[in-house]
Amino acid sequence: MTPRNVLLAGATGLVGQQILAGLLADPLVGEVHTLGRRPLAAQGDKHAHHVVDFTALPMLPPVHEAYLALGTTIKVAGSQAAFRAVDHDANLAVAKAAQAAGALRVGLVSAMGADARSSIFYNRVKGETEDALAALAFPGLVIARPSFLVGDREALGQPRRGGEKVARVVSTWLRPVIPANYRAIPAADVAAALLEAVPKAHGVHVMLSGQMQRR
Repeated sequence: MTPRNVLLAGATGLVGQQILAGLLADPLVGEVHTLGRRPLAAQGDKHAHHVVDFTALPMLPPVHEAYLALGTTIKVAGSQAAFRAVDHDANLAVAKAAQAAGALRVGLVSAMGADARSSIFYNRVKGETEDALAALAFPGLVIARPSFLVGDREALGQPRRGGEKVARVVSTWLRPVIPANYRAIPAADVAAALLEAVPKAHGVHVMLSGQMQRR
């Protein structure tokens, strides 16, 4: 099989770093191009990082598929407008650029509760992003909707999010009675689910958090 060239935005995040590791370990992937606002050291011979302005993306190298793992919080972003600029505008800009570069399949890290009609700002932006990507009519679009993501944020230089420790404890002790879609989920599980689904995707496929849990 011809090696796939892949684009990844958000490679330094919890899910993004796991996606990057999986792509680099995949012998069927020829090149991995990551996009970010800051430099990132090459993680191997087939990895190339591109420092970009997400509001004015350059022409991208030819790729077969793309993974969108850009995300923040309103607290970190500083305002609702800044949050939307990352979670909606930047993801959509990368999707359009990837499509222009030949990508036929895309994977998006969204969130449980995503709904463009929601009265909750966070959920509404996530839903609007999903709808905007669906409107691009990729032959294959996979949307991952994880619940509370857990992972080693401190190792990535990210602030620990409020309630993460509590979520881990609650999910461990009350796991049998918590619906699968609302249990805390390891970022590695979300990445693995996307890496498996995106290369063979046809149409729009939504993966709920419970479907991605590996244990």
